[in-house]
Amino acid sequence: MDTSFLKIFSLEGKTAWVTGASYGLGLAYAIAFAKSGAKIVFNDINQELVDKGMAEYEKLGIDAFGAVCDVTKEDQVAEFVKKAEAAKGPIDILVNNAGIIKRIPMTEMTVDEWNQVIDVDLTGPFICSKAVLPGMIERRSGKIINACSMMSELGRETVSAYAAAKGGLKMLTKNICSEYGQYNIQCNAIGPGYIATPQTAPLREKQPDGSMHPFDRFIRSKTPAQRWGKTEDLMGLAVFLASPASDFINGQVVYIDGGILAYIGQDPGNLDPSKFED
Repeated sequence: MDTSFLKIFSLEGKTAWVTGASYGLGLAYAIAFAKSGAKIVFNDINQELVDKGMAEYEKLGIDAFGAVCDVTKEDQVAEFVKKAEAAKGPIDILVNNAGIIKRIPMTEMTVDEWNQVIDVDLTGPFICSKAVLPGMIERRSGKIINACSMMSELGRETVSAYAAAKGGLKMLTKNICSEYGQYNIQCNAIGPGYIATPQTAPLREKQPDGSMHPFDRFIRSKTPAQRWGKTEDLMGLAVFLASPASDFINGQVVYIDGGILAYIGQDPGNLDPSKFED
């Protein structure tokens, strides 16, 4: 088999910065990039998380650069980029993965709580993108991948700030494309559905009587695939959007949700748990 075509998916010689990549989806993106040949740099909000991430990368044989950096602080981001590029070279790929959510009814949410979510989930990607764009413009090459969400399209109770931020991030994605596409810079976004991670594990646990968790049943009933996503489900798209294979794709949000955004759903009571593999 001729494998030369697969070179368009290679990240060999590239440096990828994934924000908040000590665990979870950010870690999955970074692992996928490393397996495709990229050098990895990452940041997190405190040293404990950075150490946790470094331990994971070392266990996998990935020589990553990690440092503490708050994505909402422009001076910290500038200093991080300076150190990261000194360690691993110019940043070719940025994944704006760092994010938070506060599940609070809108009428009970304080302005400070609202601002914190907007700052991390929307202003952070603006600051980080702004920090790497000049170098990308100079080199006439770059990939920015934003972490959108189904909440970039849908509303849900108690997540007003998160939905507003992710909707804004969708439009920031389109605007970076509009302003900087002329420099061979592509900015796209990944919109994960409900992913099975340690953080969501409590929502998938069996009840004391052996029945499904109500939220697990709800999500499966709204998803044509009738399962939660896996972190592995996100890796291929991340590599594709970071690679030369996607050089003419720009300003798009691609949802990896098992079809949930295309489906009105079914009565949760009609699900047959005996058919589930997980």
